Amino acid sequence: MSTVFNFTFVPWFRSVAPYIHKFRNQTFVVGIAGEAIAAGKLHHLAQDLAMIQSMGVKVVLVHGFRPQVNEQLRAKGHAPKYSHGVRITDEVALDCAQEAAGQLRYEIEAAFSQGLPNTPMADSTVRVISGNFITARPVGIVDGVDFQHSGLVRKVDTAGITRTLDMGAMVLLSPFGFSPTGEAFNLTMEEVATSVATALQADKLIFVTEIPGIRVHPRDPESADNPIDTELPLAAAEKLLADLPAANQPTDTAFYLQHCVKACKNGVERSHIIPFAVDGAILLEVYVHDGIGTMVVDEKLESLREATVDDVGGILQLIEPFEKDGTLVKRSRTEIERDVGNYTVIEHDGVIFACAALYPYPESKTAEMAALTVSPQVQGQGDGERVLKRVEQRARAAGLDSIFVLTTRTTHWFLKRGFVLVDPDWLPEARKRKYNWDRKSQVLVKKLGHA
Repeated sequence: MSTVFNFTFVPWFRSVAPYIHKFRNQTFVVGIAGEAIAAGKLHHLAQDLAMIQSMGVKVVLVHGFRPQVNEQLRAKGHAPKYSHGVRITDEVALDCAQEAAGQLRYEIEAAFSQGLPNTPMADSTVRVISGNFITARPVGIVDGVDFQHSGLVRKVDTAGITRTLDMGAMVLLSPFGFSPTGEAFNLTMEEVATSVATALQADKLIFVTEIPGIRVHPRDPESADNPIDTELPLAAAEKLLADLPAANQPTDTAFYLQHCVKACKNGVERSHIIPFAVDGAILLEVYVHDGIGTMVVDEKLESLREATVDDVGGILQLIEPFEKDGTLVKRSRTEIERDVGNYTVIEHDGVIFACAALYPYPESKTAEMAALTVSPQVQGQGDGERVLKRVEQRARAAGLDSIFVLTTRTTHWFLKRGFVLVDPDWLPEARKRKYNWDRKSQVLVKKLGHA
């Protein structure tokens, strides 16, 4: 094994370790679009989910079957019918859905049963258990359209699913539900996954989809200046959803986003939209700090907020050790009290674990991010990134084009997060006059895209 491999593998594995610890015993609900299975992605998805489960995550897998049902309908000379983005399930469509679901469950169970040597599934034991965990009710007649055998989730058997997960098994759900009278209803994968995640109060809801995520400029095409927005606060996601047209196709921006918003509003900590086209997308989203798709997060759960005067003592206590060792420039209590409105903090149970301040220079369309600090107790858990994201959002909201930092010890951290080194002469004139040439701080700048 090469030395180069050793030097890349070991730091990478150590960087993943905090996420392995964090997610152990957590519950993930994973909704896989039927298009992913039709595209031949099932085996790799099964391998990745088996690895995640082996690291202590409890997995509920919900599969879709939109293209499979349509294929069955076409084979019978029957055209698919939709309204309001939902299938109208007549008798023929219901038969096709039952056939497709049976075939897919067989394929999924087979994928989790493979255990060939020298594959990611070697020596794995993944028990997949399905069941009648979903009680459904009919959609009924909406705007004069009779949806017939299409249904909505009425109730989730949380006790049954929880017992199955606690046995160490993976729960597999098809988008079907049954009424108390035994009538079958065709559901959507998205609604089943969202309802189950909400009922279980899952830690994550992950949609593996046809789209790469939500772009910074959702209405504009893909470009270097329009990347995927990897973290979307719930409030921003709700605002975006209100501005978007109603979703009728899975490729519409609002299609998966509406379910992510609903889940977050109902207690699911994080909801993700990731592309099945990228191999290993689930692993990249869960175990890499920036992820690959879009994560909708309810910030209230993180206690990520703007500071108030009551936080001054906590901010002082947090930054004091870093001022003593020279990492941060010393700030007096009076300065922090005066500027407290500029600070963003992460607080948990009354303790400030991270903070940063934003000082705008509107005449230069930029702002300084100062005093970015994370408590040693929680370093490596992503709090620095969360504070940075919020500061970037505040700067964008103020109409600024960039943010900059001055640092003597953490240059590499900022470079990894999109900052570039510039000469101190780049600084706005007002800031340049206060620059301490003896301290020789490096100046780093990050340009901001505008949503």
